[in-house]
Amino acid sequence: MYQWSDEHNMLRQAMKDFIAKELVPIRDELEHGNLPPYGLLRKLFATFGMDEMASASFEKRIAYDKAIEAGEVEPSEPKRGEGMDPAFSLIPTIELCRQSPGLVTAMGVSVGLTASAINSKGTIAQRERWVPQLQTMEKIGAWAITEPNSGSDAFGSMLASARRDGDEYVLNGSKTFITNGPYADTIVFICKLDEGNDRKDRKVLSFVLDAGMDGLVQSKPLRKMGMHSSPTGELFLNDVRVGRDRLIGESEEVKKGGRDGAKSTFQQERSGVAAMSLGIIEECLDLSVAYAKDREQFGQRIGDFQLIQQKLAMMEVARMNVQNLVFRTIELAAANTAMTFAEACAMKLYSAQQATAVALEAVQLHGGNGYMAEYHVEQLARDAKVLQIYAGTDEIQTVAIAKDLLK
Repeated sequence: MYQWSDEHNMLRQAMKDFIAKELVPIRDELEHGNLPPYGLLRKLFATFGMDEMASASFEKRIAYDKAIEAGEVEPSEPKRGEGMDPAFSLIPTIELCRQSPGLVTAMGVSVGLTASAINSKGTIAQRERWVPQLQTMEKIGAWAITEPNSGSDAFGSMLASARRDGDEYVLNGSKTFITNGPYADTIVFICKLDEGNDRKDRKVLSFVLDAGMDGLVQSKPLRKMGMHSSPTGELFLNDVRVGRDRLIGESEEVKKGGRDGAKSTFQQERSGVAAMSLGIIEECLDLSVAYAKDREQFGQRIGDFQLIQQKLAMMEVARMNVQNLVFRTIELAAANTAMTFAEACAMKLYSAQQATAVALEAVQLHGGNGYMAEYHVEQLARDAKVLQIYAGTDEIQTVAIAKDLLK
């Protein structure tokens, strides 16, 4: 793949039209007010039929898995390249990130991370219980792994615990920086099984919680530097009692569960950052080109100055490189081929760095205006920075790439 097809461009234009009509008029309220993003995201799903497609795909897969369980068909790995063109799932991400990247984070954590965590490792009953409403945005999901003392060292410093009590588990602990935390209806809570053994040797388990459970407290949204349209909060669990039906997989020995399951989730999240970065870079470049043509200083437009031209040229180089990473993601998915962990980390590292660099250069090119909130590049510069932090910092990506190459 080397360029967008006519069908892809038609979808991009439809997304642009929707965003101009539905998102842009309320962007300030999403960014600087108290408007949660979920009503707009549900309208997006309904407008483009994303909810119906998700439901149909889920029902088809569940029927197939039930047939396997009944011995009616032989199991086989689902093919990533089957069905919808993978580009159609990335284009909305790119276009939304041109205006409000936080919307993608809120949507991705709910539909992607939370629903996928249950769908990939849960029993059929668990998947039917929670996944359909998450995939259609009817309910909002949160994926809770980060703790106040465990950022990059998510597992080694994890204090959240599950303790057996008869046929139930008692959950305790706190989580922070949780996307959708304040408003989540369904929460995947990741913790360690406390059997009286050393914390470093404990199994990692995942449980599904519902808002309003006794002992579960969801904080108000935290104040952040950027991504204001993506509510972030804290979770506090004090002796929350759950049955085995809420343990993902209903077993403490889920194949590739716990640490490996979380690693797989991280890989999915990291590869998606390239599409988010591309949206930010494209918008910053377009705004900068327009400003360089219109803004005059010293009797000429600033676009005629070579230093400004250099900034624009390097933005275009970044756009081309990150777009090629997105094209690679699409091609691999269409070919039913997964990228390596090192590749996913490298993609995340490079694209996040470029999005941040381009956004900051856009602010610089706009001068004093770029520092003002009325100019969109100010928001994009704040939003871009977190791409170098969440889903693994730049430093963690570097280590992960090297370790994967050297193993």
